[in-house]
Amino acid sequence: MSRAPSLPPAARAVLDHDRRSLARLISQVENRDRRVEPVLRALYPHTGHARVIGIAGPLGVGKSSLVNALLRHLRGMGQKVGVIAIDPSSPFSGGSVLGDRIRIDREAGDDGVFFRSMASRGYAGGIASATREVARLLDAYGMDLVLVETVGSGQVDVEIRRVASTSVVVLVPHLGDEVQSLKAGLFEIADVFCVNKSDLPGADGAARYLADMASLSPEEGGRWRPPVVTTSAIGPQGIPELWEAVLSHERFLDSDGRRADGERDRVRAEIGDLVRERFDRRLEATLAEDPKLRALVDEVLRRRIDPHAAADRVFTEIARRA
Repeated sequence: MSRAPSLPPAARAVLDHDRRSLARLISQVENRDRRVEPVLRALYPHTGHARVIGIAGPLGVGKSSLVNALLRHLRGMGQKVGVIAIDPSSPFSGGSVLGDRIRIDREAGDDGVFFRSMASRGYAGGIASATREVARLLDAYGMDLVLVETVGSGQVDVEIRRVASTSVVVLVPHLGDEVQSLKAGLFEIADVFCVNKSDLPGADGAARYLADMASLSPEEGGRWRPPVVTTSAIGPQGIPELWEAVLSHERFLDSDGRRADGERDRVRAEIGDLVRERFDRRLEATLAEDPKLRALVDEVLRRRIDPHAAADRVFTEIARRA
């Protein structure tokens, strides 16, 4: 009888719930260290169990406080939860501007919670490029749920669709024109709307507005209509109702193969991203190291050829070597 291949020590450590090993691997993933790839490959068969839930929305809507309240609620239910909080990056160092901020209330010694703040490093769409792999590491580590709080850069964080099966879009009363400007993106990614800070005036009006907008979307073909939930970190209020709305969408995905379709789309997108990432690395190395291709830059600067012609030559050369 053939024996299963042995796991790399770092992979075995994650499966054995070694938090330090998990933290080191996450740092390697963030730094795009190629040496971590054998560990990720070895852990992949041990993933696919944790549900990934996105918490998206503009800055200032209280996403961190909401995640805190959700975390307490989920821990009270006995759920093991990983939290990935994506923070803006410094334009100079590339590091996280807010990543050193203590944002999650964690009880000392609670092994059922793992929090990681990550820099977006300029990645578009509100999530770090490493988020998927970090969520998968938390899955292999044994978390039941992974909450991903997006950067909230003033635009809807549409890339969360590439990571999470359910996306909660958080807004607050009196966003007004900003809601109008974000409307198209909101309805592209929102599975659940959350009007946070419901203790403020105007919360009921904001909830009615969103419910009216959601009601305009057709329901034919079993299409999901996003519910609207009001919450407040004071108390807190509305957290069980918010989580029930998330679970309702998760149950919806489990019907008629919708979850499998969504996962297929996410895997397809991930493969494409990894191919582009490898191509970008090869391109940068080729332009830096190949004398003939470096000379193209000089030709463009001297107006002997245009950038499009230079790009055609580079593409042809890299395709020839592939």
